[in-house]
Amino acid sequence: MVDRDFGTLCLLVRRHGALRQEDMAMLTGLSQPFLSMLESGVRRLTNIDKIITLLDGLDVPIELTGPMLRPAAHPTAPHDEPSELLVVVGSEAE
Repeated sequence: MVDRDFGTLCLLVRRHGALRQEDMAMLTGLSQPFLSMLESGVRRLTNIDKIITLLDGLDVPIELTGPMLRPAAHPTAPHDEPSELLVVVGSEAE
């Protein structure tokens, strides 16, 4: 299994973007203390939900993460399709 070093990722993103840990916390939804421990190696990011939150907050392209590490797209509302069908059926009945 490939080891993902999310602490180094966060540190590099912060340095490149001249961001503070507080800024990263606002972007990612992860707490500043957690990000601090992550960057220092005290904590590891292993929870898939937190990984998705981090990657989504940083707007990491899907080409780099793959679809499994991105939040699910919102499905089309179930009433949209039937409404169109009702219009078609209704216009045929007239």
